[in-house]
Amino acid sequence: MITLLFSSVLAGFLALFLYQRITYPFFWDDVIYYLKLRKYGKTLQARMQQGIITYLDCFLHQARKNPNKPFIIYEDQTLTYDGVDRRSNQFANAFRTECGLKQGDIVALLMCNEPDFICVWLGLCKLGCEVAFLNVNLKAKSLLHCVQSCGAKTLAVGADLVCLVEEVLPDLKKDTVHVWVVDHTSPCEDIGSLLDKVESMSAETLSELPKVDVMSNFLFIFTSGTTGLSKAARVGHLKSIVSMAFFHMCGATSDDIIYITLPLYHMSASLLGLGGCIHLGATVVLKKKFSASQFWKDCVKHNVTVVQYIGELCRYLLSHPPVPEERAHCVRLAAGSGLRADVWREFIKRFGIMKIREGYGLTEASIGFLNYTDEVGPIGRASYFNKLSMPFELLQYDPQTYEPVRSDSGRCMRAQTGEAGILVAPLTAMNRFLGYAGNKVQSEKKLLRDVFKVGDVYFNTGDLLLHDDRDFLYFRDRIGDTFRWKGENVSTTEVSEALGLLNFIQEANVYGVTIPGYEGRAGMAAIVLNQNHKLDGKKLYNHLVKTLPAYAWPWFLRIQTSLDVTETFKQQKMKLVQEGVNPEITHEPLYFLKASEKDYILLTSPLYQDIVSGKISL
Repeated sequence: MITLLFSSVLAGFLALFLYQRITYPFFWDDVIYYLKLRKYGKTLQARMQQGIITYLDCFLHQARKNPNKPFIIYEDQTLTYDGVDRRSNQFANAFRTECGLKQGDIVALLMCNEPDFICVWLGLCKLGCEVAFLNVNLKAKSLLHCVQSCGAKTLAVGADLVCLVEEVLPDLKKDTVHVWVVDHTSPCEDIGSLLDKVESMSAETLSELPKVDVMSNFLFIFTSGTTGLSKAARVGHLKSIVSMAFFHMCGATSDDIIYITLPLYHMSASLLGLGGCIHLGATVVLKKKFSASQFWKDCVKHNVTVVQYIGELCRYLLSHPPVPEERAHCVRLAAGSGLRADVWREFIKRFGIMKIREGYGLTEASIGFLNYTDEVGPIGRASYFNKLSMPFELLQYDPQTYEPVRSDSGRCMRAQTGEAGILVAPLTAMNRFLGYAGNKVQSEKKLLRDVFKVGDVYFNTGDLLLHDDRDFLYFRDRIGDTFRWKGENVSTTEVSEALGLLNFIQEANVYGVTIPGYEGRAGMAAIVLNQNHKLDGKKLYNHLVKTLPAYAWPWFLRIQTSLDVTETFKQQKMKLVQEGVNPEITHEPLYFLKASEKDYILLTSPLYQDIVSGKISL
């Protein structure tokens, strides 16, 4: 009888197990990840009770816990946690005594990846300053706009980037912005030198660190929005400390050596990457700039076990000729975002990476996902457990206006399974939107009100995601007037304004087009020439060099006699995006930016095939 009962129970469990494996194959993956999130939440609470409530606090905790452990490996330098702590103290003292900085001051930071980027940043944090990260590819007008929009009155610039500042120095001086170069000497009297002061400063721990509200602003990170120049997104202390869990949630440990080649002025490298290393107490191998030829050699040289990526980086590595080191490395985990499914499969096959963890996140808000399974392609899961910890919705949208579709009652409608929808997330204590500095209009545009009921407020990510019947989430597109290329967000309005400064261009409609074999969208502009003017490709190229970063240049031009607009005179892009850049489809003149000739040349069908096949690279 007992044997029969035991057999029946066993059979029942087996049937239940088989049913679960067939119907909900990722159930246990979802449960384990949810429990891991809960555990991290409890760890965070425990740390906060100990007074570890900010990004800086986490670093100081590791500096006390592992003072002699290597923190940053950069070229031939190795800095320990204690070494970075002491050098950041010197910077803090120099900024306080020489620059007069204090808690609440806003400081713009324009530096390439190097150890002193981190030491300067942490030193400013120790004074309670809010730091604004500036993109090192900015040109004069954009650079000035960024400094002005975030309200910075101090600019710290790397020695190799002083040339970017010199052009706008009179304007910065007029705005009473004090410029300091992280160097031993100054290039002119209007720029102060820092390193000569730093080296004479005490490296001892500051007597008292400022008290910080975890809900207050920590950083400004610039993001290209749907209109105009870059916007200074406020990043709170809470978001920054939550972001530090990224590598931990991907499966990295304190024993890992993590390779970061992404620019530190982006959230991916500074908060997820560097912050993730600090949270673990791991070691960072920092690269000034990504190099496909050096990538695997660096991994072998430094015994790297984890790498951080964006999709474009992976594609560059696959395009590079094979090297012996690409199979001799110890890398077991690659974590990042923007990896296309076809590149994903080839990446694993060619380089032998054991595990890839693809994620999705935003600078402005805390909504984010992680694909913690081995399924190729998704950016995350939309399981019941995940929506418990991070609520979100996908909304139906109008394909012409990209606005959410509302019912007769005025409420938004959820997208169906298998249908792309706009990702929105309710504003909560854990998902806060602090807005853009000095731009209330654009801040308000990111909010959707009365979405499902009167009074509710949701953050509009501006991204289209798809939720399939297995609860996987896939990134589909970025809507509005922004597209992504070379790992950067490009504002079409900014590019249009730059093109409009040329005397032979009457109007320009800028958009991104898909090119087979490339991540993101390449820039393209439909332009109308002024009467009695011809396209001057060389003049346009020289103008772009002076006004826009290379990733924002339009690689393709389409010459039109007039631009299509809506009834409200808004430029129409949908048809242009759909027709793309194929000369077999588009019968209006098309031009291609041939960088080697510094000119735009007529795009023919054979030339287009060379671009698609990879013979000519963008």
